Amino acid sequence: MRNRKHGKNGRSKIDGQYLALPYSTLHHAAWRNLSAPAIKVFLELRSRFNGSNNGKLRLSLQEGAKLLGMSKTTVGRALDELEKSGFISKTKEGHWYGRKAHEWASSDTPLDGHPATRDWQNRWKGEAL
Repeated sequence: MRNRKHGKNGRSKIDGQYLALPYSTLHHAAWRNLSAPAIKVFLELRSRFNGSNNGKLRLSLQEGAKLLGMSKTTVGRALDELEKSGFISKTKEGHWYGRKAHEWASSDTPLDGHPATRDWQNRWKGEAL
């Protein structure tokens, strides 16, 4: 008998979530124009989405630097690039003294009952951002 990866109900036996990246995103020039740090930061930020917390995704510069092996400045530049490109948007300003990171929304998932905006598709004009 072979080793089954799915239970009798057809669901995977492997624990954990996954992050779907549609070909329409991966093959779009806006995605391909992102810097490597921006892609790493996007994947880390987007992996914090649990199905209902879009708009409340947090990643501090210090945490991003530690997890992703880059400087806090590079993480900050990557977040700025992602925001300018339309992949994420800031929903709540962070507070230095309260030690709170900014809160972000990903434009590829629904937010507050509204469909995904995919702002990156509308902002892409064909030139480097």
